[in-house]
Amino acid sequence: MTATVSFRIDTPAGSREVSAVHQRHGSGEPVVLLHGIGHHLQAWEPVTGILAAERDVIAVDLPGFGASPALPDGVPYDLPTVAQALGRLCETLGLHRPHVVGNSLGGLLALELGRQGLARTVTALSPAGFWTEGERRFAFGTLRAMRQAALAMPLPVVQRAARTAVGRAALTSTIYARPTRRPAAAVVAETLALRDCTGFEPTLAAGRDALFVHDVPDVPVTVAWGSRDRLLLRRQGVRAKRVIPGARLIRLPGCGHVPMNDDPALVARVILDATR
Repeated sequence: MTATVSFRIDTPAGSREVSAVHQRHGSGEPVVLLHGIGHHLQAWEPVTGILAAERDVIAVDLPGFGASPALPDGVPYDLPTVAQALGRLCETLGLHRPHVVGNSLGGLLALELGRQGLARTVTALSPAGFWTEGERRFAFGTLRAMRQAALAMPLPVVQRAARTAVGRAALTSTIYARPTRRPAAAVVAETLALRDCTGFEPTLAAGRDALFVHDVPDVPVTVAWGSRDRLLLRRQGVRAKRVIPGARLIRLPGCGHVPMNDDPALVARVILDATR
C-alpha cells in the first residue's frame, strides 16, 4: 500500500527532482492527508480506515519526513517550495483539486494549497502560522526539546518506555491529550521518525517567518482545534477565524495537538463533514 513517486519542482537553481512516499486506501472523492513536523503519515492511522469507507485517502510523508527523502541540497523547506512540491505530487497522482486535510505544519500547507486554488476544500487541525512571536518561540523550543530527547534515547530505552502507560505519556504527552491510547509500536515508530527526519531543522529555520495572513475566500475551510492542545494554544484558532472569516471554527473537546489519536471518531466525522 506504500508507494514512492518522483516529480520535478522549480527552484532558484533550476528544475530539481523530488520524491515522496504515500499510502492510498479506499475509494470516492480524493482526500490528501498531511502530517506535522517531525511526524509521519502513520499519524493518520487512527482515522484512515474510517475515512477510506467513503473517500479515496492519500496519506503523504512530507519531504524530509517519514520515509520521504530530503529535498535536494540547496532547496529550501519554506512554505512556497513545499506547497509547490505537494501540488506537483497531486498532479503526478492524477489528483485534480483534492480535498486537503492537514495537522500542524500540514494544516498550514493545506491552507496554502487552498489559497493557491489547488484544493477543493481545506480542513486544518491546529494549523501552524497563527501564533504570536512568543507562542512561536514556545512551540519551537518544545519541539526542539522533543527532538533532542528522541536523539538521546537508544532504541531499547524507547521500546521499554513505550511498553508502559507512564512511558508512553513521557514520550508523547506534549502532542496527545490521551497518550496511553497510542499503541506501543506506534509510539516507538513516531519517536524514531522524530529522531531520524532530515527535514526537521530546515523546516524550523524556514518557519521562523511563517505566518498565514491571507483569506481563502473561494474554498470551504474548516479549522479545528483541540481543547487540550499544549503546543499551539487554542486561542490561535480565534486568530485563524479572523484571518479567514468564512472558515468554520470547531472545538475538539478533550483533544491535544495531534487529535486523530485522542478522538478518532470525532476527527473523522469533522473531516467527512468538511469534505462533503
